[in-house]
Amino acid sequence: MLDWLLWFTHMENSKPLALVLFFGAFCGIVIYVFTGKKRAKRLESYKYIPFDDEPPSDHLRSEQRSHSRKVIDNE
Repeated sequence: MLDWLLWFTHMENSKPLALVLFFGAFCGIVIYVFTGKKRAKRLESYKYIPFDDEPPSDHLRSEQRSHSRKVIDNE
């Protein structure tokens, strides 16, 4: 009944099985990454993040100012 377990414990049997499993997982990850137009556009937009030198928008600055005023007012 447990012959399959004994078969798996031999290195000449388990190495090819592990190779097939890992290769299948690798192919699955590659297919997941390179399919889907929305994901491709999002990943392509990430490559420009290090070159983005624009300051934060005024909306974010006003929120930061109001938060700092709240802290000062509460003191």
